[in-house]
Amino acid sequence: MITSEDVRQAATRIAGKIHHTPVLTCSALDALAGAPLFFKCENFQKVGAFKMRGATNAVFSLSENEARHGVATHSSGNHAQALALAARLRGIPAFVVMPTSAPRVKRAAVEGYGAEIIDCEPTLAAREAALEQVVRRTGAEFIHPYNDPLVMAGQGTAALELLAEIPDLDLVMTPVGGGGLLAGTATVCRCAVPAPRVIAAEPAGADDAARSLATGRILPSVDPVTIADGLLTSLGELTFAVIQKKVEAIWTVPDPDIIGAMRLIWERMKIIVEPSSAVCLAALLNHRDEVAGLRVGIILSGGNVDLQRLPWPTTSPLVKG
Repeated sequence: MITSEDVRQAATRIAGKIHHTPVLTCSALDALAGAPLFFKCENFQKVGAFKMRGATNAVFSLSENEARHGVATHSSGNHAQALALAARLRGIPAFVVMPTSAPRVKRAAVEGYGAEIIDCEPTLAAREAALEQVVRRTGAEFIHPYNDPLVMAGQGTAALELLAEIPDLDLVMTPVGGGGLLAGTATVCRCAVPAPRVIAAEPAGADDAARSLATGRILPSVDPVTIADGLLTSLGELTFAVIQKKVEAIWTVPDPDIIGAMRLIWERMKIIVEPSSAVCLAALLNHRDEVAGLRVGIILSGGNVDLQRLPWPTTSPLVKG
């Protein structure tokens, strides 16, 4: 299990290779939530997502011998981009297995950072089988998108920065898919003084983390369906071990509310976020009574959106007034 010291070491290792992203506020969203909100804007991170933190920490932790054949992974987008750029920064090749359903904008970015893309069907079994072939062919080092202590520690540096800037938070929220960001965040928050509560949010159509936390065992997603494509993956054993011990709750949100919250952020904050980033605001707005008056930190996980496929509905319960 990772420690806060692992996260601090990661912060030192990746310093100068990533952006120290801003914390923004919005009085209009504070009024809607009934609570002061502090948004850690990882949509301004390199590659447009927090994933750059974990990938960079993992890539620059490799020995020269481990790194000589490059790195490989499977990812639907943001981790793929992050690993491709981190590998380029270190001067080694990257091989990325991507499902054919991955958003066009994310595929283009991975190619732009110089990685070789290997297509596969959009199932975990297909991803893993294709990755095994790639590793056998190239000798590249596999960097897991989330179930890796170095990746988890790297992702935790976002919360480390957030608490350094806003030290008196009552609650910190992150989205959860595979659990790397949540595990890293919970590790940092548990050791803070005072220690904020940690609650995650995920789509109702991909609610394996909430079900797993409730039952005490990993219940993988089966055919998840959600607009938040970055949250389709199921928890890993390493991330779940941390989440079980350090996360208070996981709130689920239907897609219409995710889309509504995404639009609120675009319109009120004037910044671009992807659907996965908006899950926490959507969950918080659905739990106003439970967060009223609390100082809440929210990690906006990324901003990689295909502008040709914006999901705005004609109506949404969260976009009123």
